[in-house]
Amino acid sequence: MGNSKSGAVSKEILEDLKLNTKFSETEIVQWYENFKKQCPSGRISKDEFQNIYRKFFPDSDANTYAQHVFRSFDTNDDGTLDFKEYIVALHMTGTGKTTSKLEWAFSLFDVDKNGYITKSEVTEICTSIFKLIPTDEVGDLPEDENTPEKRANKLWKVFDKGDNDRVAEGEFIKGLLENEDALRLIQYEPSK
Repeated sequence: MGNSKSGAVSKEILEDLKLNTKFSETEIVQWYENFKKQCPSGRISKDEFQNIYRKFFPDSDANTYAQHVFRSFDTNDDGTLDFKEYIVALHMTGTGKTTSKLEWAFSLFDVDKNGYITKSEVTEICTSIFKLIPTDEVGDLPEDENTPEKRANKLWKVFDKGDNDRVAEGEFIKGLLENEDALRLIQYEPSK
């Protein structure tokens, strides 16, 4: 994507990103210049993306979660993120609107990309989120959230589904919007 031959972001991508993110034109241009310095090829590999995540979570194991985040934003399944996919990822994981963030969260939890979430997928993502929590903070978690399995069970109960049922995107978003506690379960905010 973008104008990989020249040093500037294409007008089409710039307009699209201004329309669909909270970033200004100046910010997008600055992001693009930094992106091109870090990734002269115009693409970020999964390994490079994991390295970026490790810097955000130096006291944790961020690899598994980073792989899931990467998968959810690699919309064309080519194993890399281009500039547009990268900026959308920054926007969605940072300051996107709640409904948009929940749409993204659904795609994160939909590991097999079949349009539904199962309890095993919830457990898989809760496990990767749990790995982001530094060991010294795990003891401060409520009793019903102090293991990945307990967190997954608590989240799954929000949807009022059996262990072998599945949740569609609309149900997922509605369930989380109606339950602040559940919203907290699908993320980890570092205390530092």
